[in-house]
Amino acid sequence: MNNRIITISRESGSGGRTIGRRTAAELGLPCYDAELIEKLEEATGLSRDYIAERGEYAAHGSWLSSAFSDRDLNGHSVQDDLWCVQRQVILELAGNGPCVIMGRCADYILQETADCLNVFIYSDMEKRARRIVEQYGVRDDSPEKHLQDRDKRRAAYYQFYTGMKWGVIQNYHIALNSGVLGIDACVEMIARLYDRKFCES
Repeated sequence: MNNRIITISRESGSGGRTIGRRTAAELGLPCYDAELIEKLEEATGLSRDYIAERGEYAAHGSWLSSAFSDRDLNGHSVQDDLWCVQRQVILELAGNGPCVIMGRCADYILQETADCLNVFIYSDMEKRARRIVEQYGVRDDSPEKHLQDRDKRRAAYYQFYTGMKWGVIQNYHIALNSGVLGIDACVEMIARLYDRKFCES
């Protein structure tokens, strides 16, 4: 396989998006995150806000609740349509050549069609809460509750559409604690692993 891809899954507030973008820059690869949302907006006509939220998060923190949420009498939802288009766009982007893809179940979608390095980024709650306040200006009364809610909804989305459990280490090649290692070290390790896995093979 020539389409050698890094997928970055991450806990909210762990710095995974920054790590993904910086790793892509280090390796000279395109990084698909906001760019992916733009492509999905063009393909579906849905709003950027809807795609950003419902292309990676369930409406509820339980996959079972999500199974019955916002569906018509035939069990169909707009989120299902978005999943189908998102899956196709991710397959097309990966088919164009090596890249970094942020979240959106790319690790699952590409498991049969690309040679992937699947990464999971996590950190302890205190550091994640501090990060979203300092970096993103989140002003919730409880940033911890905000993070817990987003992680639950991300896990529910992942389980509903993949049948797998989000964040389980066996689903990834490597899991990195960004709060302990730091952003720079995570970028360096992923870049080295990519070079070792693909460039030396």
